[in-house]
Amino acid sequence: MLSPYLLSHVPLNGVYTVFFAVSRRLMLASSCAMLSLSGCIEVGPNFAPPHAATPGSFTEDAGARGAYVSGDSVNPQWWTSFNDPILTALEQKAVAQNLDLQIATERLLESEAQAQIDGAVLYPSISGAGSYTREGPSKEGIFGLFGSAGGASTAASSVANGTSNATGGGGVQATVGAIDIYQYGLQAQYDLDLWGKNRRAVEAAVANARSSEESRRASLLNVQAAVASNYIQLRGSELLLSITQKNLDAANQLVQLTSERQQAGLTTALDVANAKATAASIQSQLPTLIAQRDALISQIGLLLGETPDGLPAELTTAAPVPLTPPNVPVGLPSDLLTRRPDVREALQDLHKATAEVGVADAQFYPDISISASASLQSLQFKDLNEWSALTYAFGPNVTLPIFAGGQLRGQLKLNKAEQREAAVSYAKTVLTAFTQVNTALTNYAQEHDTLAALNIDVDQSNIALGLAEDQYKQGLADYLTVLNAQQSYLQAQQNQAQSAERLGTDLVSLYQALGGGWEQTYPDKPH
Repeated sequence: MLSPYLLSHVPLNGVYTVFFAVSRRLMLASSCAMLSLSGCIEVGPNFAPPHAATPGSFTEDAGARGAYVSGDSVNPQWWTSFNDPILTALEQKAVAQNLDLQIATERLLESEAQAQIDGAVLYPSISGAGSYTREGPSKEGIFGLFGSAGGASTAASSVANGTSNATGGGGVQATVGAIDIYQYGLQAQYDLDLWGKNRRAVEAAVANARSSEESRRASLLNVQAAVASNYIQLRGSELLLSITQKNLDAANQLVQLTSERQQAGLTTALDVANAKATAASIQSQLPTLIAQRDALISQIGLLLGETPDGLPAELTTAAPVPLTPPNVPVGLPSDLLTRRPDVREALQDLHKATAEVGVADAQFYPDISISASASLQSLQFKDLNEWSALTYAFGPNVTLPIFAGGQLRGQLKLNKAEQREAAVSYAKTVLTAFTQVNTALTNYAQEHDTLAALNIDVDQSNIALGLAEDQYKQGLADYLTVLNAQQSYLQAQQNQAQSAERLGTDLVSLYQALGGGWEQTYPDKPH
């Protein structure tokens, strides 16, 4: 390469004219090549989205689902339907801080960069080059032809200095010395892509980038669903913990009452032992519930990219389980194919596989490219601005595969198999999507009925426990009646809390199956 000193002292008079003329020729050649593409073809199959059969409505079974869902459009910010400001704040923080989303974002940037790299092949490559070479010729090489074997001359200095000395025998003799070669110019190359190999490769790269984008959207939806599900489970575990603690307090009061009745001779030691055993059984549930609560808090911290001690204090304060809305909009089945990120990702994977079949098919055809170069070359630095120093080269290069040992056929066979696999994978993804929505709708509707029955169970169990305690205090019932009523009431309360929790998580699963939650909320990509 030319040193900065040499470049700063290159004679510019006339050089701009030379490079303008050379650049104009290169641009003309590139333009002609690009215009020729209008008549080119692209071998291989053209991608067309496959048709997928869809049911007419998600709410056809009005008896089981119609009372709880509707065909209105899905709310992208579905978590707001729980009307819980803490949950809404957690969702916003997760979008901004979740580490899995950051990984998915970087993968998207990688695939976009790769698509940009692959797309460069569609354009001419133009580069500038400059060089300075000092070469010492061999006395026994071609320069020896210009003088005797034992002479001390060659034509090197003659060429370099523009002088010559004739010997008596007519030979040219000059002192052997090194020669200097100065050169700088432009080089260009362009692949005509007559059969669309490069265009198919770029098509595949763009489809891969779009697949990464849909994968990022799927990660976002999964994170949002995980935050909501863990938060609802956390509130459910806190509710269970509160119920158990209240029942433990009641059981301890009953132990005290039974002990007092024993001292008064109104009951036996058996009733006291049963009361203490019941209290101990209830207390044994507390450590497990506390461990579940703390584990859920830690899981929420992981989703938010924070340690548990950095989480809001509201998470460690008991709060009710978020209530589900009376009616949930689920949209139309036809919208599911364009809304669920995993379906969109599978479609882009099929697009990529289809384009790669075209790349493999184009390998069987001749590859034609055009290369050109223009430079100024001189043995004297001062001559670099002369027209006589111009050197150029231009011409096509043709490559035709003749024998590759079956590699090209094997590659085409492989890509076609991958395309068929991607098509089957897309069909399976679509079927899985409808199956998951159908299952989630059924679970959500049935859990509504379960919770309604458990609400009655809790009310009646509470009445039964109150009556049993009154009869026991009056001596009209033994302690076994109270014990059974107490256990029934505790079990009914726990079942009710767990059903309320399941109803919330079932609704989260329904929203996740519907693919909502990414249209308006999307993490920014770094620049």
